[in-house]
Amino acid sequence: MTPQFRRIAFWGILCVLLAGGLVYAFMPQPVPVDFATVTRGELLVTVEDEGKTRVREVYVVSAPLPGRAMRITKKAGDPVIAGETVLATIEPGNPTLLDIRSRTQAEALAKGAEAALSLARADQERAHAELDFALEELARARQLAARQTVSQSALDRAILEAKVRRAALTTAEAAGRVREFELKNARASLIEAGPDDARDAASGGCCVNVRAPVDGRILRVLHESAGTVAAGDPLVEVGDPAELEIVADLLSTDAVRVREGQPVFIEDWGGDGALQGVVRRVEPTGFTKFSALGIEEQRVTTIIDFTGPPEAFQRMGHGYRVEVRIVVWQGNNVLRVPVGALFREGAEWAVFVESDGIARKRIIRIGTSNALYTEILDGLAEGDRVLLHPSDRILDGTMVMGRNGA
Repeated sequence: MTPQFRRIAFWGILCVLLAGGLVYAFMPQPVPVDFATVTRGELLVTVEDEGKTRVREVYVVSAPLPGRAMRITKKAGDPVIAGETVLATIEPGNPTLLDIRSRTQAEALAKGAEAALSLARADQERAHAELDFALEELARARQLAARQTVSQSALDRAILEAKVRRAALTTAEAAGRVREFELKNARASLIEAGPDDARDAASGGCCVNVRAPVDGRILRVLHESAGTVAAGDPLVEVGDPAELEIVADLLSTDAVRVREGQPVFIEDWGGDGALQGVVRRVEPTGFTKFSALGIEEQRVTTIIDFTGPPEAFQRMGHGYRVEVRIVVWQGNNVLRVPVGALFREGAEWAVFVESDGIARKRIIRIGTSNALYTEILDGLAEGDRVLLHPSDRILDGTMVMGRNGA
């Protein structure tokens, strides 16, 4: 081999390698992307917001009359029994507070209540007499009907008359109880205070013992120290912590999607897992509320009941913070795709589908969505591989490859 031939061969091989390198350098390279697979499964669309627990029925025990309240020794969390537990003791005000006009008015109210009670008792006696007469008439009508002396319609009228008279007696008895309570209330305004007597006013003493209206526990003591109170001043809040509910103030744009009976997931309540609930009421009136950033928002109060076993949420109490997720739509066998794969193509939605290493743009039709998935109505099939978060380097026909080499 001559030197000239070796030189030509060397430069020829070098040119071929250089040309091959240039061709390889300028060949289009696959763009690394992330893939996701179109699957079928459950799809939940939820409305999420912050909620707060509260006792379903909170009773605010108030001072029944003006005077000086003794120091309340009960503490929040103490159990109470309806009609037995004394929550507060109130000494009526100085007798000079009942001037001639006030005493005269109070005595007149008491006498009026007594007269009303007498009238109610007279109504009860009249109702008793009318019921006795109606029952006697019914008995005679049944005897005559047994002998076929009177018609069935006459017997029916006698039965109806007895029922009406029985209902009238029940009404009269209820009215009598109302009058009894009114008389007690009128007489309570005449109670006079003594200097050192701490007995119950009902037993002839000077002080009024305010008792618990229901069984439960003390939620808050609103007037702990001894001091002067006016009639109607709140003293103690009482309720049953076992009867909890959740109140959530939803944005009005979210509240229009919420209906009574929809399931609720209760999360971030401090325990393990999510608790179960159901929407009991969506109040029809909205209100204005300012967010932490000072943004004016229209909110709607939504009431949620717990549906799980009481043991699951008994560790919570009145005024605890929770997060609620209200399920406004649910599908069990939904063709779904991650929301990160979707992008706008004019007025339509589109995705890039991987086919033999090539990205192909495809127009799709979507349904409902949540934060993670979107329902696919048309354009994709189960098992299709789509590109997640496609960049501007991805066009129809671009070569792609998975970031992990897939």
